[in-house]
Amino acid sequence: MLSLKTKAYYVLKPLVPQFLAVRLRRAIGKRKRIANAALWPIDEHAAAVPPNWPGWPDGKTFAFVLTHDIEGPKGVAQAPQLLALEARHGVRSSFNFVPGDGAIPAALRQAVTDAGSEIGIHGLEHDGRLFFSKRDFAQKAARIREYMRDWGASGFRAPFMHHRLSWQHQLGAEYDASTFDTDPFEPQPDSVRTIFPFWVPNPAGNGPSGDGYVELPYTLVQDSTLFRILGETDIEIWKKKLDWVAAHGGMALLDTHPDYMYFGDGPAPDGMYPARLYEEFLTYAKTKYGATYWHALPREVARHYKASLPDLETRNSRKRICMVTHSNYETDNRVRRYAEALAGRGDLVDVIAIETGDAPLGEKTIAGVRLITVQRRVRNEKSQWTYAYRLLRFLAVSSMELTRLHKTVRYDLVHVHNIPDFQVFSAWYARLRGAKVILDIHDIVPELFSNKFQSRVNDWYVSALKKIEKASATFADHVIIANHLWVEKITSRSAPASKCTVFINHVDKGLFHRRTRTRNDDKTVILFHGTFQWHQGLDIAVEALSHLAKRIPNVELHLYGGGGGANSAEQLIAQAERLGIGGKVKYHGSVPLHQIPEIVANADLGIVPKRADSFGNEAYSTKITEFLSQGVPAVVSRTKIDTYYFDDTTVQFFESGNSQDMAEAMAAVLTNPQRRQDLIQAGLEYVDRNSWETRKSAYFNLVDSLAVEQFSGENVQIEPAPNS
Repeated sequence: MLSLKTKAYYVLKPLVPQFLAVRLRRAIGKRKRIANAALWPIDEHAAAVPPNWPGWPDGKTFAFVLTHDIEGPKGVAQAPQLLALEARHGVRSSFNFVPGDGAIPAALRQAVTDAGSEIGIHGLEHDGRLFFSKRDFAQKAARIREYMRDWGASGFRAPFMHHRLSWQHQLGAEYDASTFDTDPFEPQPDSVRTIFPFWVPNPAGNGPSGDGYVELPYTLVQDSTLFRILGETDIEIWKKKLDWVAAHGGMALLDTHPDYMYFGDGPAPDGMYPARLYEEFLTYAKTKYGATYWHALPREVARHYKASLPDLETRNSRKRICMVTHSNYETDNRVRRYAEALAGRGDLVDVIAIETGDAPLGEKTIAGVRLITVQRRVRNEKSQWTYAYRLLRFLAVSSMELTRLHKTVRYDLVHVHNIPDFQVFSAWYARLRGAKVILDIHDIVPELFSNKFQSRVNDWYVSALKKIEKASATFADHVIIANHLWVEKITSRSAPASKCTVFINHVDKGLFHRRTRTRNDDKTVILFHGTFQWHQGLDIAVEALSHLAKRIPNVELHLYGGGGGANSAEQLIAQAERLGIGGKVKYHGSVPLHQIPEIVANADLGIVPKRADSFGNEAYSTKITEFLSQGVPAVVSRTKIDTYYFDDTTVQFFESGNSQDMAEAMAAVLTNPQRRQDLIQAGLEYVDRNSWETRKSAYFNLVDSLAVEQFSGENVQIEPAPNS
């Protein structure tokens, strides 16, 4: 999305003398080069090989693609000399012409195709205004499609590398080449951070491009930037970047401009560079890499990509998504499940989160996701005011970080996870700049806070939280709700049903695939992992353990997680001491999420002892399906939410709050082999039917549909593509 400042620049640009515009860009470019030294000309993140990558034809190690943008009459006049230069070196390229700025001689277009090169469309006019408004773009798109048909063009590149990928489905092109892996010098510097082609899906299915098109980012700095703006006098940066792309098997795509090439002898005039530098680059590439690279036209790369991955599900998207969560990302399975699923299909995913351990704050990469931790949390809140202050502090810090990131990444979507609900406002700048926003309600905050701090449901504090929930849902473009029981509450007080989708926190079988039990001692291990909040009922479980230990002397309760105030680990262990079972309650602290499946697999029984007279009555517990996924039976409190999703054939229920009944339920599973086996079998079947895999595609569709801007809202009439 173009800023008002950028739009103003292109309105005033014709009035600014060329020499002054170049000098201004040089001054700005010098500062940007210093500020972005860590990401330009090489962004190491861009080398990540996308999922399902098919490789290049005939075992070639990388692709070598040449393109040229002809901006005006000078470029048109010099295009034949560039064609002759490339003929001497035996290379082909794409010549992208601006059709609306003047007649492009048919003889020149014929000469390009006769040379084995291809014709592309470079906007309609070279004025930087193509994406000023949705209505104007739709009208220009119809004219661009006519030129594509008449000229036999397959691809498109926008002037000044402006792009609105979700709009560009209207062009009907096979591919677009208006993006870049990294380039802070562009007026719209939102790098896609990949040196590979990617797919731009069109979930709406409208427009001439049908289900999508291939995006081909340029990966070598443009000649205009290298020589005119940065003032380089050699091709060392081109060579360095080409070597890096080749080493990582990507696509070396170069964009040059015959408008700025000097084909004469002697020093090049100001604002131009010697064409021999381009010729030197061609010689370097051929001499060093010879037959190891695939020299291809852009359309050949796009068609190879589509033919190699005919199934749309296997094509890597490159949506730019940021998630914000006031949680420890590494132990939050819900947030990680979303983020890693998106990264797994090739999207660029950043997560802003907190750190709950001793690790330093900062940036690291986990399973293709860039994690940025900006605040540390200690779970010791004694009142709602302490908690609220820390949440507000995270809102401020994460908002600043998200704003900073968006200025360079330009996210398509920001997915904000509660609690708190008001965390969604950290996306204010991204939303203002065109990003869509999801509010993901993991927990309904008014009820949770009423439970956490023992407030009356109708007191002013909880009433204020309900107003915040409504304001937050109104700000978001879409609301995800964690279970079906909460839908009625949310839609009755905060958001219309049409704006909401339920995504249950189903187990991710990619992480919770069946593990082999490795423990072989004589203990009977009962397991709980998660937060130790009061509504989780762990004090009830400890009391139940004191009853069960009389029947099963070798039983132990193993606790993983933390927090909880009145149910802290220290208090639970103290309670066990008072009940005479102190050695039977083992606290292991928090562990990374990837270690949980093995821990679960080595348990004999899993427990979910939530209180039905609290927030826990309607809070879905993913622990249940995590137990079931590993063939571990679950003993579960009979709450409203758990009886909604499970029955007595899948889990062993007990009366909520009744420690004696919980002990009986645990004994019924541990001492009855047939009952135990029946629960294990039913649990594994339940997970097969209700895993994250069954809902992942629905989440992808939601993300893609939000990131595609529809034209129908403005009643713009889109003509069908010629011959489509």
